Amino acid sequence: MLSNTLLRTASRRIVSTASSQTKRTASSSTRQAFKRASEQESRNKQLLPIMTAATMCGWGLVNLSSQEEGTETKNAQCLFGRSGTKGKEVEDKVATYWPRNIMILFGPPGAGKGTHGPKIEDLLGIPQLSTGDMLRAAVAAKSEVGLKAAAVMKAGGLVSDDIVIGIIRDRIREPDCKFGFILDGFPRTLVQAQELDKMLADEGACVTKVVELQVPDGVLEERICGRWIHKKSGRSYHVKYAPPKSMKTDDSGKPVPESMKDDETGEALMQRPDDTAPALVKRLKGYHGETVPILDHYKPNGIVAGVNANQGMDGVWGEVLGALKRGGK
Repeated sequence: MLSNTLLRTASRRIVSTASSQTKRTASSSTRQAFKRASEQESRNKQLLPIMTAATMCGWGLVNLSSQEEGTETKNAQCLFGRSGTKGKEVEDKVATYWPRNIMILFGPPGAGKGTHGPKIEDLLGIPQLSTGDMLRAAVAAKSEVGLKAAAVMKAGGLVSDDIVIGIIRDRIREPDCKFGFILDGFPRTLVQAQELDKMLADEGACVTKVVELQVPDGVLEERICGRWIHKKSGRSYHVKYAPPKSMKTDDSGKPVPESMKDDETGEALMQRPDDTAPALVKRLKGYHGETVPILDHYKPNGIVAGVNANQGMDGVWGEVLGALKRGGK
């Protein structure tokens, strides 16, 4: 009803303006004047749909702001379609018709994926998916692919790429992934990247952004060897850069292991067995050898962005935000 009223009002104003101009022009009694008036009236009629749409959009935005917070119905006329669309319906429409935001987060051990990954997750409202977490969840849930993985691990074998891809396929069909997701720890090889692309293509999707946190190898040893983690949550601490509140040091300045407690739960922290200098050398060699081909694989798509992670936290986050923007490099 309101849209029809606005349409008629806009139409009367435009026609009235055009008619007035025509009358004034007619008084000159020249053919050229009549021609100009006719052309102006034609242009006004062409503008009618645009002016009406602008008027309706303005009404939609005003009405949107006038809705009381907490009501289920939101007027999303100018953004998601007709007036009166419910919030859930809007979400479903976006999830169905808009491309999903699918990211891969790369970085060597100690680059800051555990710090900035959750911040990206909160910013975009999409989950960060770790292959290790997904694998454990699939085994616990005793899904078809989880049972396959459990059988391989029980026999002491390595889980195949096909099984990992299957686990990811099941996970990204969960409701929290309908707008997108962040992959952390996968793919690790070019072959896995190619298999991931095939799987996403079957889902009508593709990788939309690849972000690599870059830190010189020489800087990583201090970061890695000083790292402690809370196993259950994955929260990460560092004896120098982000110590737990409970940390105490001995006479040599080294942390007392018994004092390393999680800030939120008070539970004991741990160090990974491979967070040592000799293990780091091997891990970095593997990372660079496997990651560079994956980055080269996605670069032609214009979706790869590098971030200097060898700077202060605010500087790193600023570059991450720039990388996440459309066209960010």
